[in-house]
Amino acid sequence: MQTFPSFLILRDRPVLVVGGGENAARKIRLLLKAGAAVTVLAAAPVPEIAGLAATGQLVHLPEPFSPSRLDGMRLVVSAAGGPLDEAVAAAAHARGLLVNVVDRAELSDFLVPAIVERGDITIGIASNGAAPLLLGRIRAQIECLLPARLGDLAALASEARATVARILPDPATRKRFWTRVFDGSVAAKALAGDHAGARSALLTELNAPQPENTGLVQLVGAGPGDPDLLTIAAHRALQDADVILVDDLVAPAVLDLARRDAERIAVGKRRGHHHMSQDDINTLMAAQAALGRRVVRLKAGDPLVFGRGGEEADYLEARGIAVQVIPGITAALGCAAAAGIPLTHRDLSHGVALVSGQLRAGEPQLAWTERVRAGETVVVYMGLAQAHTIRERLLEAGIAPSLPVALIENGTRPDQRVSAGHLDDLPTLATRHGDGPVLLVIGTVAGKAKADNAALPLRRRA
Repeated sequence: MQTFPSFLILRDRPVLVVGGGENAARKIRLLLKAGAAVTVLAAAPVPEIAGLAATGQLVHLPEPFSPSRLDGMRLVVSAAGGPLDEAVAAAAHARGLLVNVVDRAELSDFLVPAIVERGDITIGIASNGAAPLLLGRIRAQIECLLPARLGDLAALASEARATVARILPDPATRKRFWTRVFDGSVAAKALAGDHAGARSALLTELNAPQPENTGLVQLVGAGPGDPDLLTIAAHRALQDADVILVDDLVAPAVLDLARRDAERIAVGKRRGHHHMSQDDINTLMAAQAALGRRVVRLKAGDPLVFGRGGEEADYLEARGIAVQVIPGITAALGCAAAAGIPLTHRDLSHGVALVSGQLRAGEPQLAWTERVRAGETVVVYMGLAQAHTIRERLLEAGIAPSLPVALIENGTRPDQRVSAGHLDDLPTLATRHGDGPVLLVIGTVAGKAKADNAALPLRRRA
């Protein structure tokens, strides 16, 4: 993040705009909408600015810029162009004033974002000046997502805020109340334009007995790493969480989508590096839920695929704690797709098995050897350290040394690495990996892997 997002309160604050062209007019519209007291310095402003001055909505001074005009100002916008912009910026900086120079990010202290408005709800989107056209596309997408009457719902909440705070002084109880309001019939009525019905439903909800403060644990799958692969349900859980217990393998980009004020506790769970034992994690989840908190146990991939989610759910349910499982895209699906590998293929593989690479001591033969022999695809989780043993046991079982294999490290992430070869090469391929989580794909379909820099990025639409 190169800029600090913020919203300025400009009502009745003096703001100077230097320049009278179309660029200045665009900024003036926003400033006036925010209630600023605008003064414009321009010799010959465009008709729009002249009309605003004629109706008293701003002050127009047809005189050249001088640094003394900055005295008493709270904010400065320069849209004059050329050397004058540089002079305005220098004078503003000398006085410690924030200045925006149109189309000159290097001279500016703040940027004016693309804006989406719904009443009191304002969303700003910025790209640090890098991609103005992209901002317009993002704004259009957000405009389509947000209900037209969202501002009406915000106005209703603002109207009732003081009353709700008086009747429900406990913050946790109040948060649950507003969650019901925004997720239930009150919001539905407000967004449908039924203002009276929404107000009545809100009062009914407020005067009803408030539900008991019960905790909830959600076992949430974070997917293989790309935040675009997070499910809508998982994103909602992260936004509603009071506390998040997060594993090492969860990508930071996924955690960035969580509610900012949620407590975050790193519990580890990487092979050979456990910050916290499973028993301690279970105890912590139960204790947090007993306090009435919404607990998210965030796991890479899917919580029920080599994630011990089933054990955790059993532990919590045995203690009467509500548990919800939110599936995630498991590593086998996400990483194989990102590497260009079809796990099943009509001509190559009619089945797929997901297995653990943590082999049992003294095991004479891999339990899944027959799957490989039958031509199915086998995806091995946590198998990097056992690459040599896996090769030896498969060769001893009569599997051809030319069988294709692929290793995918940090699948779906920007630093994804893919190595492809044959079963006989497996130990050598394994030496190229190890900094991140690695998935091993064994089977004819692995021959379709796009190795190294040819790995397929997940397709996105801007």
